[in-house]
Amino acid sequence: MAGVSFLVLIGTSGFRSLPSVVLTPLHDEMGWSYSTISFAISLNLVIVGLAAPYAAALMERLSIRTVLSGALVLITLGTGLPAWMTAPWQLVLLWGVLVGAGCGAISLAFVATLTERWFVKHRGIVSGILTAGSTAGQLVFLPLLGRLSDNSSWRTASIVVALGSLITVPFVILLLRDHPREMGLTAYGAEEVPEGAPGSEAEVPETGHTAKSAFGVLRQVARTHEFWLLAGSFGICGITTSGFIQTNFIPAAHDHGMTTTAAAGLLGIAGVFDIVGTTLSGWLTDRYDSRYLLLVYYTLRGVSLLMLPWLFSDMVTPGMLVFTIFYGMDWIATVPPTIRLCQDAFGSSAGVVFGWLWTAHQLGGALATAVSGVIRDNFGTYTIVWFTGATVCLAAGAMFLAMRPSNSPERAGVRL
Repeated sequence: MAGVSFLVLIGTSGFRSLPSVVLTPLHDEMGWSYSTISFAISLNLVIVGLAAPYAAALMERLSIRTVLSGALVLITLGTGLPAWMTAPWQLVLLWGVLVGAGCGAISLAFVATLTERWFVKHRGIVSGILTAGSTAGQLVFLPLLGRLSDNSSWRTASIVVALGSLITVPFVILLLRDHPREMGLTAYGAEEVPEGAPGSEAEVPETGHTAKSAFGVLRQVARTHEFWLLAGSFGICGITTSGFIQTNFIPAAHDHGMTTTAAAGLLGIAGVFDIVGTTLSGWLTDRYDSRYLLLVYYTLRGVSLLMLPWLFSDMVTPGMLVFTIFYGMDWIATVPPTIRLCQDAFGSSAGVVFGWLWTAHQLGGALATAVSGVIRDNFGTYTIVWFTGATVCLAAGAMFLAMRPSNSPERAGVRL
């Protein structure tokens, strides 16, 4: 199940790398402003975030296969049809609405749901590997899409992403399963085999999600200190990854004379090291306090963003290469410890709760994308963007100093 899920996340991650590659070509060919294109990307991020908790709830009511298959079809339509668009509203509808809904259904809330059902042992490292599949795929695709955009057109890159999503559909239908009981198994690492024959309902933990709406879960967790700290910090994660770096790194490098292919190659390198960093973070999450891991991750990310404005050049320098490797290691290393804190605090409701955390992540990314487009149009540079990212990262790290440990008396009764 981990392997199939990894493939699904890789197959759907192409769109996340597409906007940064085609942003400048769209601006040049269609004559649309950076603000207009950034609005479509921002709307996508908002809908991805809003769709995540509902998709997690739908996976309880219907099935993972049904939800994921429908999402892949939406992504295929939303990335393939733009090759024939002629007006900005079409970009907003296809990128913003269709792809947003599809990507929201196959977000990291899916990772939280799957690991909660299928894994007891090594849950942290599996979360890390699946998270790496989602984010590394976005970055590893960049060199290919950048080359297609440079040598052919942005339309070719868009169609390739659509085909990648479509090819993934049969794997979901044929190989993915909802619960271990469907295969006569228990969750990996479960200490005891539940009573009852294989495939009985006894093998499924009682989640209570089915009778709850996504908003019902939100109303409960919104009363807790832990939820707001996790949501706030994860929103900052979205600001500094999908909002600032993923959308704006290539245009910023282009402003300094670097080619799109070279800048995309740097983010591709970041994607490779993201696999290493996120998997290592999962391993560390199984062994150390997640609060302190997140304090370190966000602090180091903030320091690296402070240095970024002085690293841009018209060529790939050693300093920029070091930044790329480091930022790749730290890119989404925040997810495994965030999922662990969510699971510790909210138990079997963690899938839907993490869906709301993902909403915060995407809203942060959407806000950052929109603001950075306005900054670029008005100031002609992204320097303010990088300094803002550094400041909020340092604030996110400080948040975890205020979070109580999972075994503290004050946390008693928090789990739903």
